[in-house]
Parts: sequence; C-alpha cells; structure tokens
Amino acid sequence: MIGSRILGTGSYTPSNIVYNKDIENIVDTSDSWIRERTGIAERRISTGEDTSELAIKSALKALEDSNVDGKEIDLILVATVSPDSLIPSVACNVQKEIGAVNAMAFDINAACSGFIFALDIAKGYIETGRATKALIIGAEVLSKIVNWEDRNTCVLFGDGAGAVVIGKDSEEYISYINCKSVGSKGESLTCDILPMENICTKEVINNNKIQMNGKDIYKFAVKVMEEEFNRIIEKSNIKKDDIDFILPHQANIRMIESVSKKIDIPLSRFIINLDKKGNTSSASIPIALDEANKNGQIKQGSNIVIIGFGGGLTYGSALLKWNK
Repeated sequence: MIGSRILGTGSYTPSNIVYNKDIENIVDTSDSWIRERTGIAERRISTGEDTSELAIKSALKALEDSNVDGKEIDLILVATVSPDSLIPSVACNVQKEIGAVNAMAFDINAACSGFIFALDIAKGYIETGRATKALIIGAEVLSKIVNWEDRNTCVLFGDGAGAVVIGKDSEEYISYINCKSVGSKGESLTCDILPMENICTKEVINNNKIQMNGKDIYKFAVKVMEEEFNRIIEKSNIKKDDIDFILPHQANIRMIESVSKKIDIPLSRFIINLDKKGNTSSASIPIALDEANKNGQIKQGSNIVIIGFGGGLTYGSALLKWNK
C-alpha cells in the first residue's frame, strides 16, 4: 500500500502589523468591538509583496524543513483567491523560483477550504503513484480585495502564506479526508474578479471586493465543523479522546467556541492563532500548522483534525497522524 505523510512545513507573513487601534482610524469600530466579536487583535498586511512572493517564501521554508530539493517535487498546488494575475498562476511562479523543473504546477480556488482541497488532490496523486513528493501552499494577499470602508469585513482579514511538503510512505498518515461544495449557498460570500460591463445596458458592475453575509457564514461554519468532526470519528474508527488537536480554519473565535461546546472538546485542544494573524483564508490552516510544528505544540504521533470552510460555499476535513 502507498500512503502519504507530511514531510515538513513552512510559513511566511508580512512584517507589517495592523492592530485594531489602527483600523479605528479607517472605519467606525473599536478594539473592544473587534475583539469581542471575532477574537482578533492584530493581522499582518502586505506593504508591497504580492501573493507569489509570500507563497515562494513559505515554500522555501517548507522545503528546508523537509530536507527536500525543488527538483524532487513532482506537483505544486497553490490554493488562493487572491493571485497576482490570471496568467501565469501563482504555482508556476513558485515553480520557477524554487527550481522545481520536474513539477506540474497549478492553482486551485476553494476559498478558505482551499488548503484541504489541495491536500486531497496531492494525496490522490501520491497514492496512485503519479507523484512522489508534492508541495502544497495556501497563499493570500486579501488586503487587495478587502473593502476597507466595510467595518464588518475589513477587520477580519490578513495576508500570509503557509506550505507543506508531502511524500509517499509505506503507512497512511493522512488517513481520512473529505471535501465538499455547496454551490447553492454561494451568494453568502462573493468577490467578483474584475469589473464587468454589461453589453446591452453599458452598466458597469464592480463588486471586486469581498462581500459576506456574516450570519449565513456563521451558521454554515458551525454546522459543518461539528458534522465533519463527528464524521471523522465515525469513518476513521477513532475515539474522541484519541484526538490530540483540532486545527480549524482561523475565521472567528466565537465560531470555534461554539464548536468546542457542541463536540464537547475543550478549547485548550484547539490550535488557534487568529488573534495574531486574523483570517488568512486558504493560508490559515497551513500557517497555524507550521507554527504548531515549529513551537513544539504538536508531537510525534499526535492525531490532528483539520477542518475548513469557505466561499463557494465549500468545506473539508482531514485526519493527520504526525510523523515528521
């Protein structure tokens, strides 16, 4: 049997920190209002680095942590909703800069679930023998698609990138993965890619900023996170007490607290960094995973559940056994 496991991790966030107090100067809000409703105290905002630059820096760190050379990579997947350009892809830009001359490279868009979707694709390539090592990156510069006049959304998002290298193994360390989409609920979270001119009316439709129905997303997120956790317990034949950590998409502390109560697992077993990083969409899970790896929070043999949800709408989950 061919299995797969994470060989190493890396992440990169811009050095520029934007505190809640700074946002008070932009929109009608306050530090206490933001903290109470989201749990976010600060976020990293790019001052010139675009998505590919963040992705490349996180990729190089993941390669170093894995002791893998770029030429060994067969597949590069970048999950992003904020690429530098439509063509070339962020993944191809990464390929060029890390010397991954043997790799197939492309981007995917599953919004905040994107990293898990990419992990699912890479796992399939490795376990069917089409690749031996894959580089998976979640990278975002959301600050360029945020409406900085909308106080309900501009307080939430940050910029950053996280990466993992996965390779084949004789055992299965990514033992369960599930990804789903609910296109019928897509209008709850939108961002047009470019202004569009209507050919008949000449009306210019310019909604190329994030727009979100927060109540709809909150209900959806709490529901699918609870369901996905329970599905993992059922499908993986693992007991709840055997789960060492839950690493959710870093969207809102209130969502995470609600899920913690519903599944009866204390918040202390959740890996959380949103207070310092905000919501970095597809980058949030790999950034938090890298931090937990580097600071020793996760140990050899740890069972980790990752759960994401996002625009599309999309959601996904995976069960990882840490063996690095």
